[in-house]
Amino acid sequence: MSAPALPVEPAATSVRTWIAVLGSVLGAFMAVLNIQIVNASLADIQGAIGAGTDDGGWISTSYLVAEIIVIPLSGWLAQVFSVRRYLIVNALLFLAFSVACAFARNLEQMIVLRAIQGFAGGVLIPMSFTIIITLLPKAKQPVGLALFALSATFAPAIGPTIGGYLTENWGWEYIFYVNLVPGTLMVGMLWFSLEPEPMKLPLFWQGDWPGIVTMALGLGTLQTALEEGNKDDWLGSPFILRLSVIAAVSLTLFVAIELTARKPLLNLRLLVRRNFGFGILSNFLLGVALYGSVYIMPVYLARIQGYNAEQIGMVLAWTGLPQLLLIPLVPRIMHRFDARLIIGLGFGLFAVSNFMNIYMTRDTAADQLLLPNIVRAIGQALVLAPLSAVATAGIEKENAGSASALFNMMRNIGGAVGIALLQTFLTKREQFHSNILVQSVSIDNPAVQARIDGLIRYFLSHGVSDLATARHEAVVAVGKLVRQQANIMGFSDTFFLLGVALTIALISSLLLKPVGQLSGAGAH
Repeated sequence: MSAPALPVEPAATSVRTWIAVLGSVLGAFMAVLNIQIVNASLADIQGAIGAGTDDGGWISTSYLVAEIIVIPLSGWLAQVFSVRRYLIVNALLFLAFSVACAFARNLEQMIVLRAIQGFAGGVLIPMSFTIIITLLPKAKQPVGLALFALSATFAPAIGPTIGGYLTENWGWEYIFYVNLVPGTLMVGMLWFSLEPEPMKLPLFWQGDWPGIVTMALGLGTLQTALEEGNKDDWLGSPFILRLSVIAAVSLTLFVAIELTARKPLLNLRLLVRRNFGFGILSNFLLGVALYGSVYIMPVYLARIQGYNAEQIGMVLAWTGLPQLLLIPLVPRIMHRFDARLIIGLGFGLFAVSNFMNIYMTRDTAADQLLLPNIVRAIGQALVLAPLSAVATAGIEKENAGSASALFNMMRNIGGAVGIALLQTFLTKREQFHSNILVQSVSIDNPAVQARIDGLIRYFLSHGVSDLATARHEAVVAVGKLVRQQANIMGFSDTFFLLGVALTIALISSLLLKPVGQLSGAGAH
């Protein structure tokens, strides 16, 4: 009887490979961080460059539009120029235009500089993911994906904390200067660790140009419509209507081109693979909730509690800091438990954290939000690394670029959809609750009259000498209370909606197949 074959030990991963992974992850972290760090300081930037509240939104929109366009292009452009050259050049451009943004003196300059910064920064996100799933052996990929999760879930959570602190204590320019030290380290790590390769310039002219043009036009107009839609009354605005039509036509053409092209920009057929398809859906909903919750919480704290940027950052820190401790443990957990169970637990905790906020009152502030934020942090920390591993299991090396682009692009689109949806939903629910409350707050209601009488006495005892003026102030105060309560109820509803989205993501994750059941590289 022959002896059982001994398991073959996988070759050790070189230090140089790990430096490449760490350098690329640092780049992805900075690129994602620059979305939220700027949003936290938007009011200060608008004031400094003379931008109005409405127009100032383009400071973020220009970065996001450029980022979402370049993500699906990165796999192809990395083949053309080589991974090392493409990453390092874009990392240097990202740093240069980060500094340039601090010297912008008007809105037009800031929009152009932010767009170029976003185009360079957007490269860093999918290329980090691609390096992890191509350079690391399967046994080490969970560690790499856990590191990548720091950029995808920790960076959005900690962005407002860093942005608020720098803006309040040093000035808004420092949110751009802060990129220099880690950025220089990133460039050095990539320069040292990535192997030089020759450029393949003929691939540039052989590119899927119809797909590139329709994709760029479709994603750019879609992102702009989502960013500006709520402010401009959606399809009631001719501008948003035109953008929506262009986006729908362009993206439809893009899908048709990619399914028929001999060398498509993105291999969309990957979406019919069970794990990748359901993984993309879960990742899209993760983007909805991840960016949606980071958007809605600061708005609540500023509007209802009157917090400044630094105070808001300190509240959100409890969504970020626990992840810094938990995410490094996720690879070990993945070795011991079915990755689908970890994903399900993560989505479940993330959903619960939002459901914990559906009964807020005007006393709900930092202390009351601490526990939900910690639960949210634990949930977010558990989701992305195992979801990435299960979704990309069985993806061939030649499809790694497409898989990375689709996976990261859909999370970003989910974020844009989530923020746009929540903006509109919040407005509509505030109006709904306000109408209901106004009907019950009648001057003939004894409780309302008693409240007004109490306020009249308060104003008369605090410097208002005229009874009519005191009554007017009392009625205005009651109106403000009603409006505030309608606001709070609207925010509670938005957290409920986020919880529902995450429950759907949980169901989608349960439809994933165990990685061990995937038969071969191209398993469906």
